[in-house]
Amino acid sequence: MKQFFRLSLCTLGFLLGSVVGAAEVPATTVQAGAAANATAAAVATGKATARTPDLLEHMVDVILDLFNVKSSGNTVSHYVICALFLVVAILLRRFLTTIFFNQLKKLASKTETTLDDKLFPAMESPVATFVMVTGIFAALKVLKLSETVDQSIAAGSTVAFSLVMFWGLLRAFDAIIDHSAEIAKVKQMGIAAFMPWIKKSLIAVFVVVGTLMTVQSLGYNVSTILQGLGIGGLAFALAAQDTIANLFGSIVVAIDQPFKIGETVKIGAHTGTVEEIGLRSTKIRLIDKSLVVMPNKLVSSEAIVNLSRFTQRRVEQVIGLTYDTTPDQLAVIVEDFRGILLADAEVDPTSVMVFFRDLSASSLDVWVVYASREADVKEGFALKQRMNLAIMRAVAARRLSFAYPTSVMHLDGPVAKALVGGKG
Repeated sequence: MKQFFRLSLCTLGFLLGSVVGAAEVPATTVQAGAAANATAAAVATGKATARTPDLLEHMVDVILDLFNVKSSGNTVSHYVICALFLVVAILLRRFLTTIFFNQLKKLASKTETTLDDKLFPAMESPVATFVMVTGIFAALKVLKLSETVDQSIAAGSTVAFSLVMFWGLLRAFDAIIDHSAEIAKVKQMGIAAFMPWIKKSLIAVFVVVGTLMTVQSLGYNVSTILQGLGIGGLAFALAAQDTIANLFGSIVVAIDQPFKIGETVKIGAHTGTVEEIGLRSTKIRLIDKSLVVMPNKLVSSEAIVNLSRFTQRRVEQVIGLTYDTTPDQLAVIVEDFRGILLADAEVDPTSVMVFFRDLSASSLDVWVVYASREADVKEGFALKQRMNLAIMRAVAARRLSFAYPTSVMHLDGPVAKALVGGKG
């Protein structure tokens, strides 16, 4: 399929080069003199006079020579050949749309890839239009018309062929982008969320380049036009600097791919699920179901915590026991806790750490750390609940008690003795 795609691009490039670049094919001496006069007129007026592609002129000359038509005026033979070009173009267009492309579509349906299923239908209309444009301008070229009309036809043919060529390339480009977007979505790639605006941006660039090349083919100096737009573009850039900053922010997000649609993230003070990633902003549905729209320049500059990309769920907690627990009992309960964690199949044994860590103000603290094998948040909470219940059962089985904050007041002196004596 890659070879076919390369062959298709080479074919399109050959056709474009044949039509646009055929100006190097020499015509008759009279046509060369007309070209020299047109060049002199271009110097005087500041723009060149567009000419019909010489390949088309050469083809018309060959047909006229074949029928031995050498009259300088329009004869019956000229009108017959003109009609013949139109009829052949219509029949060829009919053949391409009803037979040739239908066969290509049937072949495409038998291949594994879906790129050709999109590419062939996309190219059908541009190819058919190219055939009709060729037939129409070839028919007009047969007729001997006035110089003004010939110049208009030449300019029209240049624009028509350029537009048809760029239309075909644009349709092919659009099909390839859509195919890439489908693959990214099926494979759940992070760039899938950015494919719609990537497509729009690339198509916009493609259209601008195609327009400039068409204008260049008409003989206008594109560099002069771009220089004239430079000052206005600078003023526009200054006015739209926030928009441009957001655009570059979206590009950074697209390249780094710190998150994708459907993932839960924490950006700054906002925690929620990503709903949409646009050119200007990113929409996040918060935990309370409210919607926050964050500019992409802020998204690209803030620290992003992706809560959906945990590899494990880590639990760290302190179990406080009362001070009436003896050292031997404490050593045994620590081993009980460690055994409970290691016995569970969903606990990563390499993450388990259980130690008697602190003698706090009101408790003997046992430090417990473990991590789940899976990253799912619900399974993580279920594991934590299961471990907590097992720890409570182990403490109860050893006849120990959990500590809670307490304080003891020691009273001394006459007042304390009077209180004790009064109770007595």
